[in-house]
Amino acid sequence: MNEFITKLQELNIGIVKENELLANHTTMKIGGPADIFIEPSSIENMIKTMDLINEYNVKWTAIGRGSNLLVSDLGIEGAVIKLGRGMSGLAVNGTEVKAGSGYSLVSLSTQLSRQGLSGLEFASGIPGSVGGAVFMNAGAHGSDISNILTKALILFENGKVEWLSNKEMMFSYRTSVLQKKRPGVVLEAVFQLQSGDKDVIFSEMQKNKEYRKETQPWNFPCAGSIFRNPLPNHAGKLVQDAGLKGYSIGGAKISDMHGNFIVNTGNATAQDVLSLIRYIKEKIYELYQIEMHTEVEIIGRK
Repeated sequence: MNEFITKLQELNIGIVKENELLANHTTMKIGGPADIFIEPSSIENMIKTMDLINEYNVKWTAIGRGSNLLVSDLGIEGAVIKLGRGMSGLAVNGTEVKAGSGYSLVSLSTQLSRQGLSGLEFASGIPGSVGGAVFMNAGAHGSDISNILTKALILFENGKVEWLSNKEMMFSYRTSVLQKKRPGVVLEAVFQLQSGDKDVIFSEMQKNKEYRKETQPWNFPCAGSIFRNPLPNHAGKLVQDAGLKGYSIGGAKISDMHGNFIVNTGNATAQDVLSLIRYIKEKIYELYQIEMHTEVEIIGRK
C-alpha cells in the first residue's frame, strides 16, 4: 500500500491523504476513515488513478458530493476516490451541454437557466454532483436525468474508457447499468436541453427550490431520500401514516418535516441510522405488508 501511495504522489495525481475522515465528505456528516483518500485533479489523473489501482490490486470506491451516502463508522477499506473540483469542466454548445462528473448539479442548473436553457429545472434543489446524478438517475418533480442525457463517458474498473448512450446506460427508477451490471465511474456527461424563456425557467426553478425548503429538512445534516418510493405508494407518506415522524434512535431522527428523511441531530453514528432504517422497514411491513428498499447508498466496512 505504501508503494501505491508513493506512486500516486510521484505522478502528482491530486490530493492524496491517509485515514481521511469521510464524515467531512458526506452531507450526513457521518463516516469513518478511508484508508487512502484521493481527489484527482483532472480526468486524465482519474484514469491514471484507476490504472494504478489495477496495477496494485487496490479495492476502490468512488464518491461525489456525498449527498446520497451513508458511510460506515468503521470507514472504507482501500482507496476512496472523490470526483471533485478537478473534474468539473463545463462546455455549452447551443443546446448541448457537456459537464464533468464533479460539477455541482445545483450550480449547473442555475448556470444553464441564465443562458435560457431548459430541461434541468427539476435538479435545482438536488445537492449532488453530475456524476452521482447520472450513476443513480437522480430525479425530482416528475423528471430525471434519463430525460436529458445523450451519453456519458465512463471509466470502467478494468481501466477502459467508453462513451455509453442513453440506451446503454439502462436507466430506470433511481438506477443505471453502473450500479450492478457494469461498475464504473462517470467522467463526463452530455445533456440535450432546449431553448426557453429565462424568466419562465427561473420561475420554475424557484418554485422547486421553495417546495424543497418547505417540505425537506435541509437545515440538518441528511442524505436526501432514504427509501425508494414503493410505487404507487410514496415512502414519506407511508412513514407519516405509520406515525413514525420524529422517532429517533441515538442521534438519528426521522424528520418532523418529511417521513423519508433521516437527519443527524448532532452526534448520530452510521449504526444509529441503520438501526432506524431497520425499524422503519419492520414497521411498514408489519402495518402494510410493503417492503421498503433504500435509495441511499450504504457503503463501507461492516
